[in-house]
Amino acid sequence: MRLDAAIHGKLHEFMAAEAEAAKAAVTNAVKEVGNNIKQELRAQVESAGLGKGVANAWRLQLFPKGKNSLNAAAYVKTKAPNIIYAFAYGVTIKSEKGFYLAIPTAAAPKRGTDGKRINPSNFPEFALGKLRFVYRPTGFSLLVVDDVRARIGKRGGFAKASSSAVAKGRTATAVMFILVPQVSLRKRLDIEAVVNKWGSQTAQLVLNNWPEVKIHD
Repeated sequence: MRLDAAIHGKLHEFMAAEAEAAKAAVTNAVKEVGNNIKQELRAQVESAGLGKGVANAWRLQLFPKGKNSLNAAAYVKTKAPNIIYAFAYGVTIKSEKGFYLAIPTAAAPKRGTDGKRINPSNFPEFALGKLRFVYRPTGFSLLVVDDVRARIGKRGGFAKASSSAVAKGRTATAVMFILVPQVSLRKRLDIEAVVNKWGSQTAQLVLNNWPEVKIHD
């Protein structure tokens, strides 16, 4: 076919078509590699138990945008870099202020007064009562709330006890936070393995995406 193109004086057309085919093949292969990396990283994050939100934080950008190029590139990034880094490499987390890390228990509300994840600074003391520090020489220290009652029904959790319940001693103390000096996270993600796996297949995918060029009389 290529010889036929030369004989009929259409080699320049053939070469131009081949150049466009090469651009399309490279761009499509890079896009395929990028998509595969993104999808596998999302699946890896979900399998690690980090939730769908963190999984979907992986995004893909293709360059140049909207056209084929021999220099096509795929950029896979996450919108949750701190979380991904922690579980990709395993880190030890300590309090920035040099005190304890407060880990909420099942008794604590899921969200604080500002709508963000619960912590001692946004704990709704007006609704549940003041947090009280309980020092334990062995084991972990605690932050608890006194004079609460367990809610009945699907809502669960705790509510501030009425004054009559307090007077009758029908209240409980609920542990809201466990205080630890530091937390060591084990490695759950292997980003390099995913990137190397699909990156090594780029050349073959370029060939797979290379269309046959036809020159018509």
